Amino acid sequence: MTARPEQMLLEVRDLHVAYGKAEVVHGVSFDVRAGEFVVLLGRNGAGKSTILHAVSGLVPKRAGNVRYAGRDISAAGPRDIVRAGLVQVLEGHRVFHNLTVEDNLLIGTYARSARGDRSKLERVYAMFPEMAQKRHQAASRLSGGQQQILAVAQGVIGDPQLLILDEPSAGLAPLVIERILEVAAQLCRDGMAVLLVEQLVEKALRHAHWCYLVETGRIGGEGSAQEIHGSDLLQRIYLGH
Repeated sequence: MTARPEQMLLEVRDLHVAYGKAEVVHGVSFDVRAGEFVVLLGRNGAGKSTILHAVSGLVPKRAGNVRYAGRDISAAGPRDIVRAGLVQVLEGHRVFHNLTVEDNLLIGTYARSARGDRSKLERVYAMFPEMAQKRHQAASRLSGGQQQILAVAQGVIGDPQLLILDEPSAGLAPLVIERILEVAAQLCRDGMAVLLVEQLVEKALRHAHWCYLVETGRIGGEGSAQEIHGSDLLQRIYLGH
């Protein structure tokens, strides 16, 4: 099995999540190491996004333990989790449509600080030149793909140690999807960790280092992206045969 980085960043142990009386995540445990690109794969409805939301503090946990950068964040709220350096980009191009691209990015700088920080803009514009060209346009005038890129840029500008991406490909053209995944891979090469939930198996495994397979609210298997690609386990869990 391919060796993983030693430095642990996110540790999730025996996570349970329920909506009302119905438990949808059943004792999930997984890790993300520093600078690692980790992907959660599984069929629709397997519980992948719910796992992310529980880690980020967006939905309550029934049980389990979440540690981030050596600190127990199991009971922390979303704001404290973001300020600790874990930022989630939610599914569905969640940007402020009535604000300009630049104002959306400036809001992202508040993630880690009580003040905005314009000094971070140029670095992000260098990484996302399509946003630099449209910095003074209202976000509502961007295409769906551009809005998703803006949402990712808004997450990156807060300088998280771990960026969580929830289904960034939803409804987007293949070239835009590839652009977002390439940016995520470059962020990992620069030292940021990425945790991705994605339906596009081939594209996700092409960029990821490590993969967890989610099956009806449980981890059904794990391995390096190379080991999981084309495996019988992937065929059984993801494709159902």
